[in-house]
Amino acid sequence: QVQLVESGGGSVQIGESLRLSCKASTDFYYCMAWFRQPPGKEREAVATIATRSGTTYYSDSVKGRFTISPDNDKNTLYLQMNSLKSEDTAMYYCAAGPSYSGGCSSDPYLFNNWGQGTQVTISS
Repeated sequence: QVQLVESGGGSVQIGESLRLSCKASTDFYYCMAWFRQPPGKEREAVATIATRSGTTYYSDSVKGRFTISPDNDKNTLYLQMNSLKSEDTAMYYCAAGPSYSGGCSSDPYLFNNWGQGTQVTISS
């Protein structure tokens, strides 16, 4: 089991930026990811990364605005979020899990380690 602790959330205005951090208690799992859950909605994958190959996945809603990046020396996963929109408001979770079919899935049920979440609120 790995312990994941997120930080960096907060309240910002539309168009601003935030960087989320996720500190892992061990070396990274094969798949590391950021998910988010808006109020009243299901949890969805924002970005995933296969830490050995560097292969990334981004949801269409954040592609070009968000960047997932691991710092292997610090066991810390980042999510740089630029040009934030009101629809980005959600609880953001860091997740770790094994590979799936040679890569990383965007299905939250295939990740078995979760942080406690950090709230991101975007206002006009």
